[in-house]
This record gives sequence, structure tokens and C-alpha cells, in this order.
Amino acid sequence: MVVDFVEEFAKLLSFEPEKIKSEVIPHEDFDEIVIWAKKADVGRIIGKEGSMVKALKTVIDGCRAKENKNYKITVKIIDE
Repeated sequence: MVVDFVEEFAKLLSFEPEKIKSEVIPHEDFDEIVIWAKKADVGRIIGKEGSMVKALKTVIDGCRAKENKNYKITVKIIDE
């Protein structure tokens, strides 16, 4: 649920939504959600001074309380 939301959020912000991919890397204490995007879209997803990612983390904090699971978001550039 959270991963799907994060991916859709990133697609709404990007110039090329079809290129957005996500994956979950489970760790002992948290799940890391990795968003892969083209270089031009990474800045839009992160936002000015990290504002978009901060807003996304605030929404995910609400899910954390419900699911009792911690999440970390990482945005990476697709090499093409």
C-alpha cells in the first residue's frame, strides 16, 4: 500500500511517469523504498530544499503508526 502510494506520487510529479520504478529493500528495522527516476525528474520528486520528500514522509508517518513499520525513502537516478 505505502509503496504503491509513493510510486504514484512520484509519477504525478515527473515529466516521464512511465520511467518511474520502485522497489522495496527490507532491512531489520525498516523497509527502504527506492524510487528510480530519470535525472530531470529526481529534482522534482525531491523538491526545493527537500520539501516534496518531507511531505511524503509526513504522510508515510501516518501509515507507520497504523502498520507499525518504519520506512525510508531513497530517490535514485536511472542510468540511460
